[in-house]
Amino acid sequence: MFYGLNNVIRKILPKGLFYRSLIIVATPIILLQIIITVVFFDSLWIKANKGMTRSLVGELHTLYDVYANPDLGQKQTIIDLYNKNFDFVVDFKQNENFPKMNKERWFSPIDRTLRRELKSAFGPSTYYFDTTKYKELVELKLKYKNGYIQIFFPKNRISPSSARIFSLWITLPGILLILIAIIFIKNQTKPIVNLARVAEKFGKGEYIKEFKPSGAKEIRLAAYEFDKMRKRITIHLNQRSEMLSGISHDLRTPLTRLKLQLSLLDQKNLAKKMSVDIEEMERMLNEYLEFSRNQKNEETEKVNLCNIIEDVVKKYDNKKIKFSIKNDLDINIRPNSIRRCLVNLIDNGLSYGNKVEISSNFLSKRVFIFIDDDGPGIDENEHQNVMKPFYRIDKSRGQNKSGVGLGLSITNDIIRSHGGSVELEKSPLNGLRVKISLPL
Repeated sequence: MFYGLNNVIRKILPKGLFYRSLIIVATPIILLQIIITVVFFDSLWIKANKGMTRSLVGELHTLYDVYANPDLGQKQTIIDLYNKNFDFVVDFKQNENFPKMNKERWFSPIDRTLRRELKSAFGPSTYYFDTTKYKELVELKLKYKNGYIQIFFPKNRISPSSARIFSLWITLPGILLILIAIIFIKNQTKPIVNLARVAEKFGKGEYIKEFKPSGAKEIRLAAYEFDKMRKRITIHLNQRSEMLSGISHDLRTPLTRLKLQLSLLDQKNLAKKMSVDIEEMERMLNEYLEFSRNQKNEETEKVNLCNIIEDVVKKYDNKKIKFSIKNDLDINIRPNSIRRCLVNLIDNGLSYGNKVEISSNFLSKRVFIFIDDDGPGIDENEHQNVMKPFYRIDKSRGQNKSGVGLGLSITNDIIRSHGGSVELEKSPLNGLRVKISLPL
């Protein structure tokens, strides 16, 4: 039972830290206001209302007795005194029908108290009153002989004015305290939100120029440690890339010397075979150097993905490539890296098939790009292996000697650095489908 109730509460409660903190601060204030209001309303306002109403009804009963006593010679004088001293307006309506009481306003404490006192003093069905017809007055009619006595008296005679002032003073400070709490909570949660955004950008491989920790001591400490970790990882990645780039660049010199020496060999068949291997090594080095050059410190930009795909496809000028991409695909990416991914995948599709189709789709704040070909495809057991660097399968898809086994590996590395993923599936064209997922 408690487990199910706990799940319901979790679903109802907000997920954000700001709104949860606001509930923690605002709930006691609201509960305190409700308790104070109930206590005041019950112990002070209602009691004061009852006392004032009972006193008024006593005055009205005295006035009624004046009308009921025919021997009292000073009737008009007493009525004039009531009108003067108690702000009453008294008039006797003779030979007029006594109105029936409208629907009772049970939710109004003023009406309930006045009805109870009038019923106790005059009996049922002998009175009529209306507290809503006039803003500052109450109209009262008491049945008398063949007519009724009409009395107007100020509404403040039965309604304490302190209730409005109390409501104002209990509401405004509460609203002011909640507004102050919102400002303070916003300032406290803002550094956490900034830290989360920077961590998200860093996780996507975006270049972060500067990050300044702020907020409370504990939040600044966490932010400083994250910034140190980010700098260490960045330095490590840069050192690794520079080292591999330097090694790749330095290897080109001995490869060039080997090519010159092979050209001087008399054994042409052997020289030809060795030249093929050297050219393949050069392609590996060139491909890695190009990848490293494009990845280094490339800043993220908000660009239209459709325009990038269209530019890449136009360079091929090939009727075998078809694409249908929505025009509103604005996304934060590193344009040169994404172009490199698309070129690698399109080259693979054209190398192993006769047709390439590119499409896209939106789902759960992510954009999916599908690249399909009609080639022989890749066995499902090899999907993870072909993502490894320099891995080549021995089947029909691996017989192309122009590749070195870095295309899908580089593509996977670039997409993952954007916070996305690359999956291989069976294509509707009976070839290979490469599904790229990127966060919007």
